[in-house]
Amino acid sequence: EAVVISGRTLARQIRQESRHEVEQWVAAGHRRPHLSVVLVGDSPASHSYVLNKTRAAADVGISSETILRPASITEQELLDLITKLNQDAGVDGLLVQLPLPEHIDERRVCDAVSPAKDVDGFHVLNVGRLCLGQDSMLPATPWGVWEIIQRTGKRC
Repeated sequence: EAVVISGRTLARQIRQESRHEVEQWVAAGHRRPHLSVVLVGDSPASHSYVLNKTRAAADVGISSETILRPASITEQELLDLITKLNQDAGVDGLLVQLPLPEHIDERRVCDAVSPAKDVDGFHVLNVGRLCLGQDSMLPATPWGVWEIIQRTGKRC
């Protein structure tokens, strides 16, 4: 028998839990978590997607910034920016919005992001850890599916 699962209800519950965790973290004297998002180019879809991510971060109490760069940025300039953000102790999570312009190697860029700050889980070490069942940053969509399965008690 088919069962309808309300993704919106689950999402609201997860946001509330996340907000509570962040507020407990801050109340314990820790700095508020901060997400830096790098957006290259002017794709309306990418801009919309990033806006949704930063709104979601704000909704759970995470500060964020969007760093805009033109599509003409060189790969080296982008890698230098990522290095700077990796080294910034005030940045807890780093996301480079894909796709990137054709002249930039996405694999090289994803692997330049510190595995500890890689919120997309795209760094080769995080992908490998995921495949081996080790602790790693999980990509958002598979994590969301897993949460739905866990929270609804459904088994495949």
